[in-house]
Amino acid sequence: MGFVDLVGTATNYVKAEFDLANGTANLFTTMVFFWFLIFAVPTGMLMNKIGRRKTVLWSILVTLVAMALPIIAYVALSGTARLVLIVISFAFLGIGNTLMQVSLNPLLTVFVKGDRLASTLTLGQFVKAFASLFAPYIAIWGATKLGMWWILFVIYLVVGINAPAPRILTEHTGDTFTEIAATATMVYFIARMIG
Repeated sequence: MGFVDLVGTATNYVKAEFDLANGTANLFTTMVFFWFLIFAVPTGMLMNKIGRRKTVLWSILVTLVAMALPIIAYVALSGTARLVLIVISFAFLGIGNTLMQVSLNPLLTVFVKGDRLASTLTLGQFVKAFASLFAPYIAIWGATKLGMWWILFVIYLVVGINAPAPRILTEHTGDTFTEIAATATMVYFIARMIG
């Protein structure tokens, strides 16, 4: 969910790079939340059809694609093509966020019961706030030290991919929980705390 907050930070850099008017740049942040209006009910219907877990997995996939598109835009494209891919990325971030928002809370009720649900949801918002807090600082660091503000997308993509690493490692090693998987979990949470 913190991924959608990247749009606010990215908009400042995209506006300056493409010399966009304020109104045009403001559409980017609005567009991200516009998708919630469009896809909230269809996502609920999809969730009823394919299940909560699969809907959450789709949200992760859509978000990972959204995070990869700006990287492709800045590595392989320039000019208008770059801007188009960034706008598509922002749309995918909004769609992925909608899928996540609609399906994750109902899925969480399966695993967390009663009085612990509210505190668990609050903890999730706390972690999301870290992603929102550190995004501008990572972009500034990338812009000043590397000349690539968009390194922000690379870092958040790596953090997002790292989330299922322990499960993948345990499946491929055959152990119930390995030292490697424990290390992957530690790396994931350190990366989440950093941003």
